[in-house]
Amino acid sequence: MRNRNMKTIGIAALLILAGCASTKTQQAPGEYVDDATVTAKVKAALVADSKAEAHHIDVETYRGVVQLSGFVESNSERAAAVADAKKVSGVKEVRDNLQVRSEHSAGQAVDDTTLSTKVKSALFANPVTKARQINVATADGVVQLSGFVDSASEKSTATEVARSVAGVRSVKNELEMKPAP
Repeated sequence: MRNRNMKTIGIAALLILAGCASTKTQQAPGEYVDDATVTAKVKAALVADSKAEAHHIDVETYRGVVQLSGFVESNSERAAAVADAKKVSGVKEVRDNLQVRSEHSAGQAVDDTTLSTKVKSALFANPVTKARQINVATADGVVQLSGFVDSASEKSTATEVARSVAGVRSVKNELEMKPAP
């Protein structure tokens, strides 16, 4: 009877551990916490650097790979952001998807913000796209999609959804497939 109980406990422990394991597209809880910590550290480093416009830069981390995306004002701002991210402990790689934008008016900034909101809403409404995994930034009607997604289908669908929103001039799809463990 005791051996049977020990076997049952052993099997239960293995099932619990298997439930905590990561898969190709899903992180284990510890990995998620590590990535959230790296993201927070990168964002803090960007805020601390007066050369980097941190509020215009989206930071995503998946298994130590940091993706910087959004629109910045100059190449020097872009370089500063990448350098700041590379200095953070826990960063294995930095993927620079930052775009240098041309100058625009306050009215254009409002239009771009509205357009980003419309695209994000359309992504939420689509059953294929996981909008919480997708960052949307817009400059002069050009929509940039970034983040880490589970499949090529989700990536291409996100582009189609963004293009279907009225006012979108073009879409730069910087979405990346989640790297294998």
